[in-house]
Amino acid sequence: MQGSDGITYIGEAKQGWEDLYNQYSRKMYGVCLRYARNADDAKDILHDGFLKVFKCLHEYKGTGSFEGWIRRIMVHTAINTYRLYNSRWFFIEDNTEIDTPDEITIEDNISYEELIKHINALPDGYRIVFNMYVIEGYKHQEIAQMLGISESTSKTQLLKARKLLTKRLGVKNYEKVY
Repeated sequence: MQGSDGITYIGEAKQGWEDLYNQYSRKMYGVCLRYARNADDAKDILHDGFLKVFKCLHEYKGTGSFEGWIRRIMVHTAINTYRLYNSRWFFIEDNTEIDTPDEITIEDNISYEELIKHINALPDGYRIVFNMYVIEGYKHQEIAQMLGISESTSKTQLLKARKLLTKRLGVKNYEKVY
């Protein structure tokens, strides 16, 4: 059966795809928004990501979380989007040691929305590495491979992102007591 959009569907696949999109699109939009510079870019990444999900649905092996599999596709789509449309990444190869505390404490209560606003205001390189490492849980080696940068650049970008967030949030540093 061919749908009005020109795509050939088998049985109830079209309804299944709509249900899948409706179930996961809100969460995945949040993932895309963390990587995008604005809401319109996030929507584009979301839609491109779901096209990949639908195209590769048969490749999901059933191991691990299905939501995690979709999330990974969204992250890869976001990264590929920035590679394609941004000819200039803000990664700087810098082996300078940055002094960061083992533990930080936020004095004022800050809302989730406020924190995300500050993360999204980071320069592209800082924001992407921060999201991949802190939120998505990737290791520096994986980040370096996915972004085409060195592992030390990934570490430096993360440290600089943390330092900038610390400064913007007015965080006081406390040494960790052992």
